Amino acid sequence: MTGVSASPPARPRVAEPMASDASPEAGLDKLRTPSFRLDGRRALVVGASRGIGLAAAHALSQAGARVTLVARSAEGLEQAAHALREQGGQAEPLVLDVTDPVAVRQALADRAPYQVLLNSAGTNRPGLLRDLQDRDLDAVTDLNIKAAFYLSREVAGRLVDAGLPGSIIHVSSQMGHVGGPKRTVYCASKHALEGLCKALAWELGPSGIRVNTLCPTFIETELTRPMLADPAFRDYVQSRIALGRIGRVQDVMGAVVFLASDASALVTGSALMVDGGWTAA
Repeated sequence: MTGVSASPPARPRVAEPMASDASPEAGLDKLRTPSFRLDGRRALVVGASRGIGLAAAHALSQAGARVTLVARSAEGLEQAAHALREQGGQAEPLVLDVTDPVAVRQALADRAPYQVLLNSAGTNRPGLLRDLQDRDLDAVTDLNIKAAFYLSREVAGRLVDAGLPGSIIHVSSQMGHVGGPKRTVYCASKHALEGLCKALAWELGPSGIRVNTLCPTFIETELTRPMLADPAFRDYVQSRIALGRIGRVQDVMGAVVFLASDASALVTGSALMVDGGWTAA
């Protein structure tokens, strides 16, 4: 069994960008770059109190989105939302444990649909396979995979019910495409996330909902700072990055806006690599 039905479901007819009898050159003088703006759209940013998630919240807010910042703890969350409001954005905090499916459902049930989901919640338990415990597997799977599933289910469901298009973006990793020493559990979770998003792209595509992953290399954050403090490990990481430097959170901000906006209107089921060339080797 391949898991693929013999007769695929009928797909709705999607409007083409130009008439079928029009030449590719027709109207070139009227072409305009699709907008990177997100004015009037609601964005749910998970893991928004620090690191990549906080940078993504700033990027989406600066592009005009109304942002709900989500984190498990209230610490730093209100300050982050306040900073966006001080810059002229619209932002609100939401304390939520995204590993709890009931809590996720209840938190989103009474809210208007979100046209953008940016999920950067994630964790890592590096170690040799023989030293890893069941609790390590559970912790990584719960946050890196199950939470992504719960969030996608609720956000997409609300969009479908409302007949709205949207963009779901899960922060994956270069390790979702390669392997690495002491990364067994982390790589397993990120490879699984890539598969989840590819399947959802096909399931949700007829509803106009795009699903993609954003795959950074090592970015200087609170999560990576302890491991990057080891000079030998830092040298190893930099030797694998073609551009020769560790990533900064600013490096992901443009990619976030691209995937969230109409500039990526035909992009779904894809992994946008922001890895400095790591996976090009």
